[in-house]
Amino acid sequence: RRKWRRVMNVLKELEEACGTHVTRLKQVVDAMSVEMHAGLASEGGSKLKMLLTFVDKLPNGSEKGLYYALDLGGTNFRVLRVQLGGTRSSIVRQDVERKPIPEHLMTSTSEELFDFIAASLKEFTDQENDENISDTSASGRELGFTFSFPMKQTSVTSGILMKWTKGFSIHDVVGNDVCEYLRRAMSRQGLDMHIAALVNDSVGTLALGHYNDEDTVAAVIIGTGTNACYFERADAIIKSQGLPTSSGGMVVNMEWGNFWSSHLPRTSYDIELDAESPNPNDQGFEKMISGMYLGEIVRRVILRMSSESDVFGPITPSLSKAFILRAPSMSTMHEDESPDLIEVARILEEVLGICDVPLKVRKLVVNICDVVTCRAARLAAAGIVGILKKIGRDGSSGVASSRAKGPSSSSNRLRRTVVAVEGGLYSNYRMFREYLNDAVAEILGEELAPYVILKVTEDGSGIGAALLAAAYSSSPETVDT
Repeated sequence: RRKWRRVMNVLKELEEACGTHVTRLKQVVDAMSVEMHAGLASEGGSKLKMLLTFVDKLPNGSEKGLYYALDLGGTNFRVLRVQLGGTRSSIVRQDVERKPIPEHLMTSTSEELFDFIAASLKEFTDQENDENISDTSASGRELGFTFSFPMKQTSVTSGILMKWTKGFSIHDVVGNDVCEYLRRAMSRQGLDMHIAALVNDSVGTLALGHYNDEDTVAAVIIGTGTNACYFERADAIIKSQGLPTSSGGMVVNMEWGNFWSSHLPRTSYDIELDAESPNPNDQGFEKMISGMYLGEIVRRVILRMSSESDVFGPITPSLSKAFILRAPSMSTMHEDESPDLIEVARILEEVLGICDVPLKVRKLVVNICDVVTCRAARLAAAGIVGILKKIGRDGSSGVASSRAKGPSSSSNRLRRTVVAVEGGLYSNYRMFREYLNDAVAEILGEELAPYVILKVTEDGSGIGAALLAAAYSSSPETVDT
């Protein structure tokens, strides 16, 4: 039938436009590495911001005692307390409390918002007497503060808010140090707590990864949004020569969602999605690989097919609604293993209002999900290998030259390299994870691939921040290694 042929043509065009052959992925690897160099060389030198975090040491397992974290990244915030045992991977105890931020506070005054947060912190610490939790540090409590909004750090304990996102809008905070607002609010509450580290969530993930495994060199978050950070040599950060660092290096927050390259396989759906988004020409990489956008690309493809033929029946109001199809629904359809694809039929009906779809059309939907997810995962993999290339861990300078010197030096050159990965898209979406892992191995090649390990990490923004508070603690206890 001609109508079916039309739909198959749309699918074929999509497959070709989303192609991520390994040759193309290697071009993306090179482009990522080049942009990283440019972003480190000068302010505004690249689409990658390559922000300095002033974190120049990572937790190593010697940290001991009781530490706190405050994780403010959206409409909820969390307070954590973590007891560390003094050896690698030894979190003796952790307590977490999650609180929604009342909607009116998101647009009120800085004082009201931070007083609410400080009061919640105080409430949390007041419970300790009841629960008989011993705080061994004499110098007051040490806090790691995860603040997941665009900020420019000026030291490990201060950062200027560049702009609010996620529905927050409190004008007097913009352009000022967020830690100062929190310090004042804590002092109004009579809370003796010292902010030891201000971090972004990807930095927390790197800290937690390194605490668990000393070979961890980078962290990637792939969930609703996406970002990456890694440990860079101080002498490679050209835009800030003479940085004071105790270790000769510093964690760089890439803000990699904004990466762009002409080698990225862009489709008409991506172009339209970007043009209609609140931030056109921004976050181009994120719009291809993160959970926020994958379902929307799939919806746009189905809408296009529906406008060219009637295999999905008439176009429903739901199908015309942007962002109605979320990543969890998409992964459920993609991973539906029932013989007649019951889950696909259910989601088409419940989410998109498309009923009574024959089996071959359900299979078509699974195909669309597969193409979009495969592209996203493989591009994310290329991004990861791009970071490894920048820090000389991708084998491009090592394997060949080391072989020439005989087998004994080869094993020294092939160092074990760990990347901590956090986020629901990677941890909960099996097909995405498998495509990503396979692509990393394919790009690196069989000799090097076994030495690069991607490790699922959970709660960098909470536990990771508490670990950084420990690493930067002013109490003498953590110094004793």
